[in-house]
Amino acid sequence: MRPRIVVVGSINLDLVVRVPRLPQPGESIGEGVFAQVPGGKGANQAVACARLGADVTMIGAVGRDATAEAAVTELRHTGVALHLEQSTAHTGVALIQVDAEGETTIAVASGANATLGAVELPEHDAVLCQLEVPDEAVLSAWEAAAGLFCLNAAPARRIEIDPDLTVVNRFELESLSRRDGLLAVTLGAEGAVLLDDGDEVARATPPPVDAVDGTAAGDAFTACLLVSLLEGRPEDEALARACAAGALAASRFGAQPSLPTAAEVDALLPPS
Repeated sequence: MRPRIVVVGSINLDLVVRVPRLPQPGESIGEGVFAQVPGGKGANQAVACARLGADVTMIGAVGRDATAEAAVTELRHTGVALHLEQSTAHTGVALIQVDAEGETTIAVASGANATLGAVELPEHDAVLCQLEVPDEAVLSAWEAAAGLFCLNAAPARRIEIDPDLTVVNRFELESLSRRDGLLAVTLGAEGAVLLDDGDEVARATPPPVDAVDGTAAGDAFTACLLVSLLEGRPEDEALARACAAGALAASRFGAQPSLPTAAEVDALLPPS
């Protein structure tokens, strides 16, 4: 049976410029190539979960503007059920620069995402949140969750909830008010480690890929770890699949266009 996941989070339209290198403060760089790509950590993770085999509902907010439909295009295409609030604020926008090595700089104008309030949840096996929406939305989702609650604590800030599964990178780790339960810490090219109440239970490294754009690598990792655990896979296998998903996303351009399917993830891993 396909896991049922409700994602509560941000929806953006990414305005991306690919440049030979990232500019220094005050510097202009030419030879850029522009693209407009659906993004936002919440929407990215919803699309990723759907491509990995879950039934997904996305709860978020968009503006009453032309940008809104462009921002939800990939969500609709992947069959994600949409529960959207319409805000008088503009749809969220991210300004992204990507260099030839796949490194990025990202500036976000939250817009409608900052207006998302308390939410009601449909039936689910898990709830997945990030921190690109207000605390009120995340807290209400946590309080209403009847299944596993997963928090990708990014962008880093303190919030007083107790997730069943938390995902952070090494820099976001210090922002956590709690470190109990399952905690996955991503370590970039070194892979990731999974802790259970502080004890290491799994460690994995990503398969080698040529980095193109790291924008949604963390979102692919988070989604794949959650879906794999909901499918009942062992923790070491789930972590290895999550690292592979993140690597695949980093090897492709754009946020949601880069997110892999379950078959693509499994094809990148050695046979068990």
